[in-house]
Amino acid sequence: MKNAYTLFLFFCISFVFAQNNFNKTNTIAQAELKSASGLLNFQVNPNTANYDITYHKLEFTINPNVKFISGKVTTTYTALSNMNTITFDFANPLTVSSVKKGSANLTFVENTNNELIITLPATQAAGTSATIEINYSGVPPNNGFDSFVQTTHNGSPVIWTLSEPFGARDWWPCKQDLNDKINSIDVYITAPSQYISVSNGVETTAPVISGANKTTHFHHGYPIPAYLVAIACTNYSVYNQTAGTSPNTYPIVNYIYPENLAAVQPQLDQTPLILNLYESLFEVYPFHNEKYGHAQFGWGGGMEHTTVSFMVGFDRQLIAHEMAHQWFGDKVTCGTWNDIWLNEGFATYLATLVIENFDGIDAFVTEKQNMIDYITSTPNGNVYLTDAQATSVDRIFSSQFSYNKGAMVLEMLRFKLGDAAFFQGLKNYLADQNLAYKYAVTPNLKAHLEAVSGQSLTEFLNNWIYNQGYPTYTITAQNWGLGQAKFVITQTQSDPSVSYFKMPVPVRIYGALGQQADIVLNNTFNGEQIITSVPFLVAGVTFDPQRHLIAGASSTVTLGNQVFDYDKLVSIYPNPSSDVLHIQIPTTTTLQKVIVYNNMGQKVMENSSLDFSTAALPIGVHYIDIQTADGMYHKKFIKK
Repeated sequence: MKNAYTLFLFFCISFVFAQNNFNKTNTIAQAELKSASGLLNFQVNPNTANYDITYHKLEFTINPNVKFISGKVTTTYTALSNMNTITFDFANPLTVSSVKKGSANLTFVENTNNELIITLPATQAAGTSATIEINYSGVPPNNGFDSFVQTTHNGSPVIWTLSEPFGARDWWPCKQDLNDKINSIDVYITAPSQYISVSNGVETTAPVISGANKTTHFHHGYPIPAYLVAIACTNYSVYNQTAGTSPNTYPIVNYIYPENLAAVQPQLDQTPLILNLYESLFEVYPFHNEKYGHAQFGWGGGMEHTTVSFMVGFDRQLIAHEMAHQWFGDKVTCGTWNDIWLNEGFATYLATLVIENFDGIDAFVTEKQNMIDYITSTPNGNVYLTDAQATSVDRIFSSQFSYNKGAMVLEMLRFKLGDAAFFQGLKNYLADQNLAYKYAVTPNLKAHLEAVSGQSLTEFLNNWIYNQGYPTYTITAQNWGLGQAKFVITQTQSDPSVSYFKMPVPVRIYGALGQQADIVLNNTFNGEQIITSVPFLVAGVTFDPQRHLIAGASSTVTLGNQVFDYDKLVSIYPNPSSDVLHIQIPTTTTLQKVIVYNNMGQKVMENSSLDFSTAALPIGVHYIDIQTADGMYHKKFIKK
């Protein structure tokens, strides 16, 4: 649902960032907002924390012509502590007619806080399991979430659901906690027989017709959170495809409005190609034992319901984004809304990998540049949400931070770690038995990337995920002797939460005869001087040509005076010095000896180290002879 504010925001973004793929990414993010009105009064319900759901049998009766649902939800659960009552999240406008445990009727209360509270016949001991049957019906509420919609397309009626993040309770009694996936579900949809019904998983048997109605049964045998359970029903046309590689081939089942089928088939034909790309980069499709597919619906975007993404249209970027969630979001689900970037940042980045692999490097660089421009259009903004931010749907689904900045942080990690470590780390993350078909938080991803790369990512994630802002670089370059160039890197930060962004910095150098080479400068502090080998005399330099970094638009590299003094190839710093002196020499030469003289010409120290203590020297002027394999250099410094 987009209200006037959301539409205005979207058109402003589209005007400023006019490139097509980037607009599509922002359209996805804006469409996935459930409300632009701000703060929600929703937290994980502590009254549902004392049990774990293992199975739901969901039996729904609907008619696409009428906004109404009647259902029977049979829930098997395990008590996590001794229980006398069990509470479900359940919208106030819906009405329960009966609750049973076996053949016994149980007493219950529907309070005014969207809860169904059931009194158990006796205290249920921790660790024991039970099954409860709830019969209910009613008109799901209109509350700004579009969680249960009855509308029309081309004159035909349709019902569809969309429960992320907090809407499942609007149409069935559930436990709306991110951290309790249901082990498996069976969904039975009874509707007038002229319509086709859709849900998660696969049809295990042919639909059963009874009079004017038809009941369609879907089974989904993988763990699934309540917000990813979905149904839809209308006069769909079905378009079948196949994806995967033997022996892991699987069906793609697309449920499309008949008036759109011919037009969207060429777009849908991208689906197996993208699935196969993701399989080659990460792993086989996580639900290959069932299906993948799409169901068309009337909401302005898409939703990654497990095994069947709901979409309004079938643009390649939208297909790629929602499909990516099957790995990052559905198989491994963010453990809290604070960690939503593990869903949305990944889906956005994987969609840009489609651009990289299908359209080439130039299109990939353009897409990243557009994301960087958007990210840096404000000076702050964190990726990992604060607890207060995690109650705002508008902030959870922030295009600027959860989607685009999250995606570019992954690009920076890929650049920092290298392709081999980055992709292997993600494969290990997806395969981790403690995370697969379960939940993950940011430290879980960190641990896998660190284990493969051998690098600590604590400071990187603090700077880029938990804190705010971005750097703007000013870099000067100068030819520095035969086969070397000197770079001096300074940085300003857009937000005070980060004191300095330590990051490998890519630059591209050019020679006067058309040569070019890419160099990475490992920058760790402000004003750092880096002398590195170059294969030709540098005639020009550009900053981050492939757009690996989030950096301010005014980041620059300038080439200094090409006339240099060979004596300047060797430098000492800091000068004056109080305790330690550092000698910098070209990487192409070797230090042999360092002799220090006082201002009377008397030798007071001798060593062969580039770094040595001056603490024992008296205060005043001193002179150094630096003997290298290429000659002697004379320097003066002040001990303070």
